[in-house]
Amino acid sequence: MILGIDIGSRSIEIIGLVQGEVVEKRRASTTFNPVAQVRDLLRGLAPRHAVATGYGRRLVQDMDLGFPVETITEIKAHAMGAAWLFPTARTVLDIGGQDTKAIALLPGRRVGKFEMNDRCAAGTGKFLEYTAQVFQIPITEFGGYALRGDTPPLINSMCTVFAETEATSLMAQGVQPENIALGLHLSIARRTTNMLNRVGLTPPIVFVGGVAHNPCMRRLIAEQTGTKEGETLLIPEDPDMTGALGAGLWGAEQEKS
Repeated sequence: MILGIDIGSRSIEIIGLVQGEVVEKRRASTTFNPVAQVRDLLRGLAPRHAVATGYGRRLVQDMDLGFPVETITEIKAHAMGAAWLFPTARTVLDIGGQDTKAIALLPGRRVGKFEMNDRCAAGTGKFLEYTAQVFQIPITEFGGYALRGDTPPLINSMCTVFAETEATSLMAQGVQPENIALGLHLSIARRTTNMLNRVGLTPPIVFVGGVAHNPCMRRLIAEQTGTKEGETLLIPEDPDMTGALGAGLWGAEQEKS
């Protein structure tokens, strides 16, 4: 078995591959002790080797796990995973907890131009999580809540703190909360589409990462990019497992070479 391990800011995903087939999927929150979380997730597994990706990939490489561990970048991992799931894909959008990635795909699961926003929480899952708290709505329900809006106001600020201030001001002006929530989602969709355009937006687009579970973000990304969900906007069944999958696939390729 070959393992792909993706240590993100919010969660850790592990995928086990045997002869190119996924035979194991495991997930846990990253918490403040990702090393302990990784050890718990690995319990009962005996891989030949593993490939780690994500912001915490070096942590895995430094652990004494009893098998070799290599690392690859998140860009390469998500590109490989998305292209394996959807061979016709030309562009990858990954919106995770703390960063957003836009990737142009070349033949052979290779990375062309890419852009990554990782300097602040603007336009990420953390931004949505923080603003959901302002509305006192669980993050898992925030997308559905925003879909109830029909007239989104323009949200000028993408800074998490300033966006909260702007949302509070709009509420004081009598703007319906559902419309404000929709406006916050739309601000992310527009910012994300600009990133995609800069790397060369070409459908089909594969939308991965934890935010791909959000129904409002799926609809708005489709609208802003001129794509259609299920046809030219493709979303995996487990969109937050794509990085771990790509890491495992890269490891399998290294064994063949």
